[in-house]
Amino acid sequence: MTQAQTSALLSAVFDAAVDAIIVATKHGVITRANAAAAQLFGYDGADLLGQNVGALMPADQSENHDAFMQNHMVSGIHRIAGTKRPVEGLRRDGTVFPLQISVGRADYDGTTAFIAVLHDLTDRRAAQYALARSQRLDAIGQMTLGIAHDFNNLLTVILGNLELATGQLADDDIRAMIDDALEAAELGADLTRRLTQFARQSYLQPEVADIAAACRSAKAMLDRTIGSNYTIIYEPAPDMPKAVVDPAKFQTAVINLALNARDAMPDGGQITISSAVVQIDDDYIAQEIDIKRGTYIRVSVSDTGAGMSAEAQLRAFEPFYTTKPLGKGTGLGLAMVHGFARQSHGHVTLYSEIGLGSTFSLYLPIATTGTAPLSGPRADGINVQGHNERVLVVEDNAKVRSLACERIAALGYRALAAETADRALEILNAGYKIDVLFTDLVMPGSRGGFELALLVRSNFPYIKIILTTGYAIEALDRNNQLSAPFRVLSKPYRQEDLALGLHAALTAR
Repeated sequence: MTQAQTSALLSAVFDAAVDAIIVATKHGVITRANAAAAQLFGYDGADLLGQNVGALMPADQSENHDAFMQNHMVSGIHRIAGTKRPVEGLRRDGTVFPLQISVGRADYDGTTAFIAVLHDLTDRRAAQYALARSQRLDAIGQMTLGIAHDFNNLLTVILGNLELATGQLADDDIRAMIDDALEAAELGADLTRRLTQFARQSYLQPEVADIAAACRSAKAMLDRTIGSNYTIIYEPAPDMPKAVVDPAKFQTAVINLALNARDAMPDGGQITISSAVVQIDDDYIAQEIDIKRGTYIRVSVSDTGAGMSAEAQLRAFEPFYTTKPLGKGTGLGLAMVHGFARQSHGHVTLYSEIGLGSTFSLYLPIATTGTAPLSGPRADGINVQGHNERVLVVEDNAKVRSLACERIAALGYRALAAETADRALEILNAGYKIDVLFTDLVMPGSRGGFELALLVRSNFPYIKIILTTGYAIEALDRNNQLSAPFRVLSKPYRQEDLALGLHAALTAR
């Protein structure tokens, strides 16, 4: 191959390279740059030639570069060629971005040139950031879920005993104290419900929902309550498709985001709710994880507040993290939104700049042809007392089991108890007439409540089944084994909830 051919081939490789390549003299003057380098730094190709490489670095690195190169040329101590390291680049518009640089040295005809190959690390850093954030939130979610489950068992005992005691008291003063205790226990139950929602284990009832109508409804509620210092604008996209989502929980998420926006603007401002149909592609997935390619409805809530710091953005969706003053917020609003979005097979993102405000965006899967609602029936009967029907209570926690039997008996049913799924099957196989199986989901032993429910539905189809748990049924139905969910009563439950659940199970076809 002739020298001319080699030169032409190397020039073609130089121009075709995806990574930026810059050739500079030992004094740092750029003598050649490929198209990728010009695009990376925001220049026209010819504009780079003749400039010092310091123009492509932040000020602190540029100040040290010339001295470093001079020291290298004189002493040769600092090795440059054959190494790669992370640095920062400076674009023409002033933005700083991460780079990986590898440098080669060429000595010829009494002169020295340096060739730098630069790879943009922006997407990699974004993916690493998204992965670390997701892993941290998942770890917090698992810890939160375990705490909430145990706490729900405690609250079930507290609520149940207080309600049973109330019915046996004639002293109004003591009844008032018990009512205060019940109210406090309800607040504790509400806290655990929000924690389980963050952990993506709340009980959702998704259906094919009109997102535009839900947003208008949320705006109407906000208009009445949010205050006269705030302007709320809704900008719907035309011809919005429907989404598969729990409409009540979706409205709650939008309202939570709007209230968060209000709190970011204590002196008033504008809140904008907007919607659009977007396509999630490979470029987006490179910066975010846990979302599939496809078409989504994006609902964004924006404010004109002060914006959020980098640390606040990093921790925004963590439970109990808040930048609000003490006593002004629980730090659970955004955590609930995050859990709702993930459990709805969607996604939530945050974009914020100091001085310009913040935008939270919910991504929800659109409804395809043939998508069916998944919500179950509800009991609306007035007379919900039992008539000596027999209920088999399966619960490993002795206190919860004993209390459940007392509460069921107080409603006019006969209760029979089993501490494990295996013991419950022994009772059923012995021929006891059981009308309702009331079983906890999480139990020790060879079978849990979910497996027990499947066996009973198969072998004793006349028995009605109610599951109870501090989790939600989605937590254990990971393989979609059920054609439709069982009836679920979430712990802690009130006596009224238990009465309605038993009545609905017995009267359902």
